[in-house]
Amino acid sequence: MGDRPGELRALLDSVAAQEGDRVEVVVVGNGTPLTGLPEDVRTVELPENRGIPGGRNAGIEAFGPAGRDVDVLLFLDDDGRLARTDTARLVREAFAADDRLGIVGFRIADPDTGRTQRRHVPRLRASDPLRSSPATTFLGGANAVRTAVFAEVGGLPEEFFYAHEETDLAWRALDAGWSVGYRADMVLFHPTTPPSRHAVYHRLVARNRVWLARRNLPAPLVPLYLGVWLLLTLLRRPSASALRAWFSGFAEGWRTPCGGRRPMRWRTVWRLTRMGRPPVI
Repeated sequence: MGDRPGELRALLDSVAAQEGDRVEVVVVGNGTPLTGLPEDVRTVELPENRGIPGGRNAGIEAFGPAGRDVDVLLFLDDDGRLARTDTARLVREAFAADDRLGIVGFRIADPDTGRTQRRHVPRLRASDPLRSSPATTFLGGANAVRTAVFAEVGGLPEEFFYAHEETDLAWRALDAGWSVGYRADMVLFHPTTPPSRHAVYHRLVARNRVWLARRNLPAPLVPLYLGVWLLLTLLRRPSASALRAWFSGFAEGWRTPCGGRRPMRWRTVWRLTRMGRPPVI
């Protein structure tokens, strides 16, 4: 977005410091011009803000259709930085060791305390963020995706703009037979921040939750999944203004187009259930 030049430079320095082969870098200006970047960094300037998934899709295409010019793409938020110099090597080794590994989510840790927020551990049993595990979703701010996944199932859903676009991609990848993992040893330092800092957070989270279900779940699971999330939202006792925004987004999710519907197969539902994350929560 062009509003964190110092943090962006720190991120680029952490990428340049990676061991082994050089990591090719593209910076996407999401509705903002890009200046003052290192000469070896490629840039893509979008004329308008296309949201998180739109910006990342533009970065994918910078490496050819569906990113086909490379095998794996890293996605890193501009206000983070890689904590270690061996992360790129670990990513290469992970994908080389498992040809069905499609997506790897990194651990996000606060740079001052080293702590990882519970919401940043993409599984129900999130008490130990230092434990790597298979996963059914991943964190958008720090991850690596095999470009063959994009070629097979498509990119991130630009309609979402913000929130749940990672789960949409992960579900499609899992349905196509790819695996998703969470790696605690691949770390991005990122300041601890509440997601509600975004003015549209509650509306888009609710709207996109409905879209996620409508796009990806077998019809009998759609009301069950959304009913569970409605109950969880009420149990969290949000403020009156937040709840109004949430219900506004929930209604919007039902009455507006959500993109193409491709319900996952029942065997994928069973696979997610065996992994401890049935697609109703």
